[in-house]
Amino acid sequence: MLQAVDATFGYGDTPVLHGVSLEIPAGALVGLIGPNGAGKTTLLRLLSGTRRPSSGRVLLDGSPLVARSRTAIAQRIAVVPQESQLAFDYTVLEVVLMGRYAHLGTFAVEGPADLVMARAALEATGVAALEERMFSTLSGGEKQRVIIASALAQISDTSRSSPGREVLILDEPTAALDLKYQLGVASLLHDLHRVRGLTVVVSTHDLGFAARVCRTLVMIKDGRVLASGPVEDVLTAGRVRDLYDVDVEVVDHGSSRLVVPRGPVDMERPA
Repeated sequence: MLQAVDATFGYGDTPVLHGVSLEIPAGALVGLIGPNGAGKTTLLRLLSGTRRPSSGRVLLDGSPLVARSRTAIAQRIAVVPQESQLAFDYTVLEVVLMGRYAHLGTFAVEGPADLVMARAALEATGVAALEERMFSTLSGGEKQRVIIASALAQISDTSRSSPGREVLILDEPTAALDLKYQLGVASLLHDLHRVRGLTVVVSTHDLGFAARVCRTLVMIKDGRVLASGPVEDVLTAGRVRDLYDVDVEVVDHGSSRLVVPRGPVDMERPA
């Protein structure tokens, strides 16, 4: 289980998170939604251990994240950022092998077992046929799948068999993708959660994507948790209005929910 307990954080004199508490059970598929500047990315950084709360705690399996080494955290928690920029051009396989850094000793190089893990990750994300391609030649959707494969390689460990121990955190994974690739990423996350038992935490502005992919939603506004719980309880017209100050209608459509605005949006009205 990954937890934030009364976590507060700010950048300099600018407060961002105010006493945030949430629980992410092992094997959960959780979505973070909220307007720009709400604190979603900062919360993901606290949950992944790249930032420490100024007060409060972040716990992994009941113990403080700050008590673990960066290597130990990286073997359990992998992050797919909003953007991935590489200093040099690499093949797809080389990019995925970079995810094995947390399992290598000082000055060690990848061995046969790491290659097996990398290729298994490529297979799991549906891009095994691209392993010899240069990363820069891929489409946006293909690049995103390769970065997710690298994250999977990072948290893959044959010595662990308990489902849900590995945590995959994604920050706006579909922000720059067209509809086809958005649907592809949604399907991929479903499959990884179902087949591998991963704990998945995804931040997104796309309420339709959140409803399709996630089982639990956490609404964040002004650095505070506005609501959390099952999708059907959180993604309601009233709570979307509270979150974005927009009047909407929420319609059930098959296994998902659609959020439809009621008339024009007043851009001058503060959210």
